[in-house]
Amino acid sequence: MIAAPVLWAALALVVLSMGGGLALVARYRHERRVWQRLHGMRGRQQAARPEGTLLVRAIAALGGAVARSGILSARTIEELEQTLVSSGLRGRNGIGLFIGSKLLLFAGAPVLVLILLPGAGLSTDTTRIAALIAAAGGLLLPDMMVRRNHRSYLERVDRGVADALDMLVICAQAGLGLETAIHRVAAEIALARPEIAGELEVTLKEMRIAVDTQRALVNLGTRTGLSSLKRVSATLVQTLQYGTPLSDALRVLSAEMRQEMLTKFEARAARLPVLLTMPMIMFIFPCIFIVIAGPAALQIVKAFGGQ
Repeated sequence: MIAAPVLWAALALVVLSMGGGLALVARYRHERRVWQRLHGMRGRQQAARPEGTLLVRAIAALGGAVARSGILSARTIEELEQTLVSSGLRGRNGIGLFIGSKLLLFAGAPVLVLILLPGAGLSTDTTRIAALIAAAGGLLLPDMMVRRNHRSYLERVDRGVADALDMLVICAQAGLGLETAIHRVAAEIALARPEIAGELEVTLKEMRIAVDTQRALVNLGTRTGLSSLKRVSATLVQTLQYGTPLSDALRVLSAEMRQEMLTKFEARAARLPVLLTMPMIMFIFPCIFIVIAGPAALQIVKAFGGQ
């Protein structure tokens, strides 16, 4: 059996490693947002990506070297890049920072355990087990962070689809072309919905570079896998294929999505009585019983006490 202090010490080291990784990623994302806002205020079309601090650059360089060394297969690298892109990490150092963080935490957490725990007078086997636990936690931490960021990013993108679609309808009714409308919507919605604005900017760049515009529109839905974006991309592709009016198609789709959002809100509201049942039974009903039955109970106690 492992002593309780050892388990607490290993858990504390894993938590410290997780906190360090979270702080590192938060710092990197904060610097990127600051640079994007500064270059957006200057009116530049493309925001410069910050290189980050020396530590971030070193970790990204380590991870990039591992990715280029051939240790990981091309399919694994491609899937990892797709996961990071769908999580909103599109920087050129994204995959390097991810792999480097995994290596750093995997090697650094056991080293900390092996340095700190022997001074506490613990046995060698206990220290080794604690080091293995810390290594596993450090190896899994970046994956947990990416999955969490992935879910959060997709939720923010999904919330901004309806607003972007309404603006596309307005641009289409004003007579703007598809590419110009996407560019205008991405610029106008960037402050309120930066996630959907980023997806539209990527689609706009693909439309300008790629020969097949329809393929760029299809990628708008396949990048994130959201059904709402897939419907938007399918509608835009159909307007290009069959020549249907862009404003009419987008207006119908926008009305459908707004109705679906309203249906979701109504479904969530309908769940509230069921969710409130247990809190009412546990916290509200006892108070009601005390208020109603309390005086009668006191009278009964007094009556029997007087006898």
